Amino acid sequence: MATDYYAVLGVPRDASQDQIKKAFRRLARELHPDVNPDPKTQERFKEINAAYEVLSDPQKKQVYDLGGDPMSGAGGGGAGGFGGGFGNFSDIMDAFFGTASQRGPRSRTRRGQDAMIRLDVELNEAAFGTTKDIQVDTAVVCTTCSGEGAAPGTSAQTCDMCRGRGEVSQVTRSFLGQVMTSRPCPQCQGFGTVVPTPCPECAGDGRIRSRRTLTVKIPAGVDNGTRIQLAGEGEVGPGGGPAGDLYVEIHEVPHPVFQRRGDDMHCTVTIPMTAASLGTKVPLETLDGLEEVDIRPGTQSGQSIPLHQRGVTHLRGGGRGDLIVHVEVTTPTKLDPEQEELLRRLSKLRGEERPVGEFKPGQQGLFSRLKDAFNGR
Repeated sequence: MATDYYAVLGVPRDASQDQIKKAFRRLARELHPDVNPDPKTQERFKEINAAYEVLSDPQKKQVYDLGGDPMSGAGGGGAGGFGGGFGNFSDIMDAFFGTASQRGPRSRTRRGQDAMIRLDVELNEAAFGTTKDIQVDTAVVCTTCSGEGAAPGTSAQTCDMCRGRGEVSQVTRSFLGQVMTSRPCPQCQGFGTVVPTPCPECAGDGRIRSRRTLTVKIPAGVDNGTRIQLAGEGEVGPGGGPAGDLYVEIHEVPHPVFQRRGDDMHCTVTIPMTAASLGTKVPLETLDGLEEVDIRPGTQSGQSIPLHQRGVTHLRGGGRGDLIVHVEVTTPTKLDPEQEELLRRLSKLRGEERPVGEFKPGQQGLFSRLKDAFNGR
């Protein structure tokens, strides 16, 4: 009694090729000898392989459906063995790796790579945003062949080795029997076509290097390392394929006065001791123009004065950071006799001019501090 190949695979007689292939892959994963070494399982695996060999081949399937012997004259082997039965070896591999191998020629047109350049910006440009023109050196479509890769007046031709399939097949013998493997055609590199006369401008690549100018909008609030994406402005792909993206990485040039920390800015102003004692107003050139910093009487060295909303614009959301002004008070290192006398009188009025030995531990008068400063202590 002839074997019912449809029953072996568990599909109806009107099953489509896709249904037959799915059923075979499912059973192959379950019954492959590497998974189930049991002798009965191996026999079952041979049966599904033989069934698939017949039902996956339109000609053999037709002969089988008409009641004939699909294996007669087919080059040996039958339903009981592996001989000639592994022409669909890739389908077994697909059953284990989950995806079908790519069949047919591959396209000469592919997406291009992304590109990245670094752009220097000043602090005020990063704080408020700006627009800049940049020079970009990338691959563009060859204007001579319009990306085709062939010299003008010529075109690509079908590869005579693989006949346009992009791959060549080879039959070898293994412990499984005859195994057919496929590999990219060495003559056309898998494209299925060859270019007898490459374009002299791009040497058949379909693209050339070119320098062009792009205008980039720099949003307010960018910082070191911020990347701005320009879609479709990167490298054009081989064969004139779609371009990748261009990324502009921001590099903020150090400012001579302000140091940026996040969206806040910091700077230091130096004032004399008298100004710190009596108070004063210090002019400061900010990113918004000239402003006066109010130094209150008695300000100590190291104190900070915030100027709100004078920092960098927030990249996301409204508002700005602050400008933090750090005060540094200087002590004179040299005094003329008149200045020294004035300071002695001030110290006496404040009750601080006493011998150093009379100070309690942890205390030090103004005069003594000045004396230490004058002597470089």
